[in-house]
Amino acid sequence: MSEIIADFIEQIKDSFATGILVKVTLAKPRSKSVELRNIYIRPIAIKKQTVLSFTYRYPSKDEVKNYDLNEAIEKISELLGSHFMKIHLFTIEEDFELSINKKGNGFVRSSPPHFTKAEMHQHDHQKKSWVNAGALYLHRLDIVDEKGKVRPSKNDKFRQINKYIEITDSLIDQIKGKEKLSIVDMGAGKGYLTFALYDYLKNSKKRKVEVLGVEMRKELVDFCNKVSEESKFEDLTFVEGNIVDFDLQQTDVLIALHACDTATDDAIFKGIEADASLIVCAPCCHKQIRGQISADADENPILKYGILLERQAEMITDTIRALILELKGYESKVFEFISSEHTGKNLMIAAVKSNKEIDKEKIQAKIDGLKKQYGIGFHYLETLMK
Repeated sequence: MSEIIADFIEQIKDSFATGILVKVTLAKPRSKSVELRNIYIRPIAIKKQTVLSFTYRYPSKDEVKNYDLNEAIEKISELLGSHFMKIHLFTIEEDFELSINKKGNGFVRSSPPHFTKAEMHQHDHQKKSWVNAGALYLHRLDIVDEKGKVRPSKNDKFRQINKYIEITDSLIDQIKGKEKLSIVDMGAGKGYLTFALYDYLKNSKKRKVEVLGVEMRKELVDFCNKVSEESKFEDLTFVEGNIVDFDLQQTDVLIALHACDTATDDAIFKGIEADASLIVCAPCCHKQIRGQISADADENPILKYGILLERQAEMITDTIRALILELKGYESKVFEFISSEHTGKNLMIAAVKSNKEIDKEKIQAKIDGLKKQYGIGFHYLETLMK
């Protein structure tokens, strides 16, 4: 075992011992032909003893096995460098990623923590399912088979839908005093998440809702309306349109997931203009800001390397979006929508309308400071606001 691998494994052991370990992921198989694609590891409690639960991810199934610390370290040591070439350690203090090449050499990169607390999962705890797997729309969308069993190839999609409902439910609960909620989903696509949210709010929570899905592609609009009719979802409708041109007068909730580049800004703007109580976006692509960054790469070495420049552009873009929302009277949060193990496009911006006093000068100074630091002339959302 190389020294860098040994040091990383010691770091895992220390994190486990001190209680700051959130999870460990093994990824990037050495050979593309192998069936085992990833392993996700997290601490769980079994009969008052903390062990490490390994989820082995295969294309069509998951296998879960639990090991004590010594057994877990032995498994990781066997697989790292021989089967997997990348390992990611998440703690509440700092995250670490080790990448190894086929010669056994590697480098470690650290980053601020994704998680602020290390939750202990109970082995005998039945995880809540937010989605009714027997729902007709899931069958029509090919997520489940005719018996209501999730298709192996759709496991990730089903997890994504459940996580989306869990997050959105807690956000919508913050909207008070509304007897009936109006929700608009911009760029609804095939409607996976739109159907699930409607079904959960209307049939599980028994809330009065009216949901509108907006989608450019007529064939998807026709398909979704047919599924909605078959499902007897009377207050769920899909219409043809795009974000920029759609005339949105008023809504309580504005949702836009994976709207590409500045389409996310168009959606945020529509939500603000419609006085939405809640705006939820999962941004996709960040070309507008990346093309403007002109800071000196010698002074800021992160900008020297393409992949890091891209990530920096993403962070700047979404930070300014969140700040502009705060400027407009919203309380903003930026967080992980679904684990990066499942998708790279995993950030979510959630903004809830607030009655708190706003220090507009202070927020604007933060926006201006970021732009100046990176040589950015303008953020597209700013131009919409003006």
